[in-house]
Amino acid sequence: MKQENYDALKIENQLCFPLYACSREIIKRYKPFLDRIDLTYTQYIVMMVMWEYHTLNVKELGEKLFLDSGTLTPLLKKLEIKQLITRNRSPKDERNLLVSLTKTGEQLKEQAISIPFEMAQCIKLEPEEAKLLYGLLYKILSNPSPS
Repeated sequence: MKQENYDALKIENQLCFPLYACSREIIKRYKPFLDRIDLTYTQYIVMMVMWEYHTLNVKELGEKLFLDSGTLTPLLKKLEIKQLITRNRSPKDERNLLVSLTKTGEQLKEQAISIPFEMAQCIKLEPEEAKLLYGLLYKILSNPSPS
């Protein structure tokens, strides 16, 4: 086989690698801000959705965060222990588990309000670049996975 065929296997030719490395770097930069409010990055993204919607079923929450229930369940248990959310069966349909923001969870929003602004200082992109990158990333996320 020709060498050019193997070039596709070089890490420098992989779109996935800089996405992966960048994701890890950004999450690392969030850590000091999230430590102040005692949340991990994944707990923080759950809370951002909860601050916006207040009550969702687990399936809806998973869809918004691109997380499966196996990943979401332990996160929700930890947030419930911290008394930031509650999990209860829907009175309309016992099969649905509803996640609701607690008063303590709502109050945490005030402590978190500065985090997006602090993170903007850590990521040196012009507003137009950030908007373009955001659009491109969501374009990738909106493409259905091949089965």
